[in-house]
Amino acid sequence: MPRLVHLSDLHFGAHDPAIVAAVEREIDSARPDLVVISGDFTQRAKTEQFQEACRFLERLREAGHDVMAVPGNHDVPLYDVLRRFLSPLTRYRRFVDDVLCPYHQLPGAAVLGINTARSFTIKDGRINREQIDFIREEFARVPKEQVRILVTHHPLFALPVDDTGILGKPLGRQELALDAVNDLDVDLLLAGHNHRASTHRASDLVTRAGGALVVQAGTATSVRLREEEQSFNLIDAEPGKVSIALMRWTGAAFESGKPTQFRKEGDGWHQASQAAAEADSPA
Repeated sequence: MPRLVHLSDLHFGAHDPAIVAAVEREIDSARPDLVVISGDFTQRAKTEQFQEACRFLERLREAGHDVMAVPGNHDVPLYDVLRRFLSPLTRYRRFVDDVLCPYHQLPGAAVLGINTARSFTIKDGRINREQIDFIREEFARVPKEQVRILVTHHPLFALPVDDTGILGKPLGRQELALDAVNDLDVDLLLAGHNHRASTHRASDLVTRAGGALVVQAGTATSVRLREEEQSFNLIDAEPGKVSIALMRWTGAAFESGKPTQFRKEGDGWHQASQAAAEADSPA
């Protein structure tokens, strides 16, 4: 059963070093098959912030962990206007990953990342037709029995950004993305951006979206919070079964809540009953 650690919104430059160290310890303890980071490595896309993110990634890799990442809107310079429009992701490609839409094959699961950060949209995300074609081509080659996981920084859906219920913007060209996700029977949609952790069934958010699981990560290490403490997701996925545990910062350490179990049925993913979840739990 592949295990993923899903981090997002690290925001080096506005981070807590103690929490960064705790994240590294938890990753070592979890021994994931893949660490997925869904964007916003830096606070303001400055060279020194990317250098710190690079050192973090180097420590993970030196400890034996595979890492897959996509850029976020904070990884595009905001105030350096020339760089923003002429070379927006040059520093990201130098210090994080030269590949903006990476693909990673695990035993029983395929993970595809798509860059949704754009110079013109400032903080909002967008996907283009070429990327939609790329998603279709890559997942079309994945055997049906494997779990298909799509990673973006920006969520495909309009999701709450605070406790008042105010919704953020959905991904630009959402309809094209949702059609591809539904047609390809994508299982998990991993994203960040809102600094709020949550899990939804896609069709509960948009009727046409199908039965994929929408898994949002909170901020892992930033000190700029939105009514939630720092957190990240620990995901165990196999065909027909997914377990998601939220690792939440308590002020001294990360603590895991009880994992939520999901089962795939004819119309997509559903939360498992308590009896089924207990039956699958190790004795």
